[in-house]
Order: sequence, then structure tokens, then C-alpha cells
Amino acid sequence: MSIPYWRLSGFYFFYFATVGVFIPYWGLYLKESGFNPVEIGELSAMLSGTRIIAPILWGWIADRTGKNLRIIRIAAFLTALLFAGFLYVHGYFWVAWITIGFSFFWNAALPQFEAVTLYHLKNEAHRYSQIRLWGSIGFIVAVLGVGRLLDYQSAQIIPTAITLLMTLIWVVSLMTPTIQASHHVAAVGMMQIMKRPELWAFLVVYMLLQLAHAPYYVFYSIYLKHYQYTASLTGFLWALAVFAEIVLFIYMRRVLKRFSLRTILLSSILLSVVRWLMIAWCVDYFWLLLFAQVLHAATFAGAHVAAIHLVHLYFGDRHQGKGQALYTSLTFGLGGMLGSYYSGYYWESLGAEFVYSMAAVFCSIAFVIAYIWVGRESSQNSAVLS
Repeated sequence: MSIPYWRLSGFYFFYFATVGVFIPYWGLYLKESGFNPVEIGELSAMLSGTRIIAPILWGWIADRTGKNLRIIRIAAFLTALLFAGFLYVHGYFWVAWITIGFSFFWNAALPQFEAVTLYHLKNEAHRYSQIRLWGSIGFIVAVLGVGRLLDYQSAQIIPTAITLLMTLIWVVSLMTPTIQASHHVAAVGMMQIMKRPELWAFLVVYMLLQLAHAPYYVFYSIYLKHYQYTASLTGFLWALAVFAEIVLFIYMRRVLKRFSLRTILLSSILLSVVRWLMIAWCVDYFWLLLFAQVLHAATFAGAHVAAIHLVHLYFGDRHQGKGQALYTSLTFGLGGMLGSYYSGYYWESLGAEFVYSMAAVFCSIAFVIAYIWVGRESSQNSAVLS
């Protein structure tokens, strides 16, 4: 069966186009709707909090039934339906409940689609980055387009734009062909995998990386607006970061051939430390902010590709759905929730410089853990991916 390249790519395009509206501008929408930084942090933490439970639950169901794509289609439909509630409600109580409701299904879709993509690729896992880069393109199109609109309109258009994009995700999921992993008995059981110290070190490292990213996702646009950056310029900076990750995705196959997953991960973490310190202390120097955004190629794209391949190596085909779900739950979920809470509570009392400097500290801790435990065994197997 040939790889359905454009249908897989289309899902990533619309999924991350949605992210390209949500992450840069949802905080601005909430602020314009009258929420304070603590409330914005709490709502963002709720969004991340459902990622702790939802991916594990849906991943377990997917691996038990082999119905990954059916789960994705149901989750995408209910996500769009529930998110449409933001078009009608505005108070904190209702916004909180709709956030919990839609994100429970939203956070189910991507980990399972990552598994579906790897099932389609089979022995061509190196082609993952060629498909995933369309997600980055979707992000750029959305962030620039909406940023331009926000120069002339209020942020109240954001819920409408996101609802439309979520509906398109569901439509593309209906067009994607079904595929199942082979259901032979796994050579290694899930409990044996979970006993590996390297796996837990890997999860802690990525939890810390996402904890560090949270204030960037939640408050970066608010941070720039405080320093008089326009919505268009803010959108350009977001887009530049994702353009940098596209370039890395294009050349990732060559990078994987030349460097081990361990080297890619350690380099990405070191550059993360540099990036957060530059954002913390160089916001008045536009050219340094440009450089900090270019580093997104390493801090997100490099780290993400290394993670997807490491999860693939750790869990194998039989446990891939559960593996992707566990990775998402403990890193994006727990890490994102803790990062959103701490950044929301300290944003005004201790300032943005403190919050982003702490992000650099978290990445430094992650580097030490990764250097000691992560990738020493997997580096010798990474040649399989190239």
C-alpha cells in the first residue's frame, strides 16, 4: 500500500494551523475578554492538564481495538463541536468547563495520528519529517494571516477562526485511509518497557522541556504587546520560528544520518537554554529576538523529531499508541500544566524576565539528566532510522 502522503500531510497542516491561531493569540483573546494573568495561566493549565489523562486513555483504547483512525475522527468531531461553545459564552466558569471539555478530545487526536503516520511509513520512518513539515507550513499560514487581521479587528474573531480550522481537521481525518499495526505478540511487554530507567529519564527530560516552553506558548504574544510590538510583527516572529523548524525538517534525514538521536537531543537542549535567556533579557533588541526565534528549529523541531524516533524505538509497533500517549501525557500534559501555572502566578509578581530565566534553568536540569541517562543505548540503534 502506497503512503497517502498528502492526506497525512493535510491533517498536520490543519491541525497545526489551528495551533498557529490558538497558541499565539488565545492569550490575547482571553486578555481582551477581561481575564487577568493568573486566570489566563489557570485556563492554560486546564488545557494542558487534560493531556495527562486523555492521551493515555485514548492510547489504551486504540491499542486494544486497533481503531486509531476511528478514535481520531470521533475526537476531531467532538473537539470542533465543543469548541464552538466559545462563540456563545464568555464568563470564567463556562470558559473553564468548555476548555476542559474540548481539550479532552483535542488532546486525544495528535498522539494517535502520530502512530497512524508511523504505521503508514512502516520501514520508512525517516520520511516522518517530510510529512510533519506541512504542519509547520500550516502554522505559518495561520499565524501570519490572523496576525494581519488582528491589526484591524479585535481578538474576538479568534474563536470563529479556530472552530473553522477544527472542522477542517475532522474532514481530513475522514479522507485518511485506515491502517492497523500488525497484531503479532510483542517481543517485549509493556511492563518490561516501563521498567527501563532510560525511558523515565527521557520522559522527565521532555517534561522539563515542555515546562520551559509553557510561558512561551501562553505569554509570548502578551509579552511582545507590552513592549509595543504590533500584532503583525508578533505574528512574523512566531512564523519565523516555525519557518526555521521547516528548514530543519527538510534536512532532518541528512541530520539523522550524520548525528545520533542523543547528539541531536543534547544540542537542542543546550540551545534551549540560550534561547530562553535571550527572550528574557533581550526583548528590546529586535535582531536578538530574531535569532532566538531561529533557535526554535533546535529547541522544538530537533527535540521533537528525536522524541518521536525515541518513542518508536522504546515501544515498537505493538505498543506505539500507548507509547505516544504516555509521551504526550507526561511531557506536554504534566509539563505544560505546571509551566502554565507557574508562569501565570509569577508573571506579574516577579516579571517576565524571571519566568523566562526559570525556563533556562529547567532546560539546564534537563540537559544534565539527558547527558547521564538518555540515548546511550538508543544511539547505536538510530542508524535504523536513516
